[in-house]
Amino acid sequence: MPKSKYKITLALCVVGTALFLSGCGLIGGDDKAVKIDPPQDVTYTDEDVEVTEQEAEEEVTKETDEKAVEETIKTELYLIDKNGYVVPQTIDLPKTESIATLALEYLVKNGPITEMLPNGFQAVIPADTKLSVNVKDKVATVDFSNEFKEYQAEDEEKILQSITWTLTQFDSIDKVKLQLNGHPLEEMPVNGTPINTELSRKDGINLDTSHVADLTNTKPVTVYFIGGEKDSYYYVPVTKRVSNSIDDNITAAVNELIDGPGVSSNLLNEFRSEAKLIDEAKVEDGQVTLNFDESIYSSFEEKKISEHVLNTLVLSLTEQPGIESVAVTVNGKAELMDEEGKKITEPVSRPEKVNTGSY
Repeated sequence: MPKSKYKITLALCVVGTALFLSGCGLIGGDDKAVKIDPPQDVTYTDEDVEVTEQEAEEEVTKETDEKAVEETIKTELYLIDKNGYVVPQTIDLPKTESIATLALEYLVKNGPITEMLPNGFQAVIPADTKLSVNVKDKVATVDFSNEFKEYQAEDEEKILQSITWTLTQFDSIDKVKLQLNGHPLEEMPVNGTPINTELSRKDGINLDTSHVADLTNTKPVTVYFIGGEKDSYYYVPVTKRVSNSIDDNITAAVNELIDGPGVSSNLLNEFRSEAKLIDEAKVEDGQVTLNFDESIYSSFEEKKISEHVLNTLVLSLTEQPGIESVAVTVNGKAELMDEEGKKITEPVSRPEKVNTGSY
């Protein structure tokens, strides 16, 4: 494409105004005039500036893309994957002051999320449902229209989990209340699942009680496993139940990660079954340090740790109150490398959003 040449003449004109403000002394506060140099003409010839049409178009495209990014906000929407798990997927939503309301509106089937759904995922709230969200004292009260009742009974708990976890991602919301046409819901309208006065993340997500005989003597621990397929993996939160007699929730979470998901779960795990902590977890200033034996390595010779092992550790442990980052040592030494051979020298923090398409 031929180049278009431009001859650009810039007139540099400086206009000065002397400001005399009594007692302020901004410019000329001493009542003396400010001398301004006369305007100067500066000419640039076409030898100095050459702009191709392609470069001009690329600059316009760049500015448009940057403006689009500024007008959206990354938001976790808890959708249902092809295996029936409630999974966070980070979607760019339009910026708005009512982001909590907008996030729930994007959970409505056949709504604005339809063209943005990742492969195999679906929205959870029945089509045509109208809703409003009122937040007060960190409690979000959600009021649904009558269409909310038009769902399959087997989706009832998934709907509750999706709504609760989507809303509680926001700092302004810790708990959720549900209403139908202005009336508080004490149970879900189709299958009668009881609703606590206030829903929270403590109620769990993708509940796995397969190895628990007596739920009354247990407490929830949420860990993350791997879902999806090669080249399109994502992380799935699963709430397991551990004995109330276990005081150390961090060790309990690590042990659940090592045990892995259920055989029939369609979820994956990259921990070696023989991996174990050789010391108690140490917590200081929001950082937890875990000292493993060498079975944490994905490669014994190169002392490498799997990306998925590290990511599931960080996601799982930062679900614990007060934990912001994770440091891993092996036999007391910080000698880990990632799969690309880069040394891991700093504690790893939780990403701002989960399952963004590039972790």
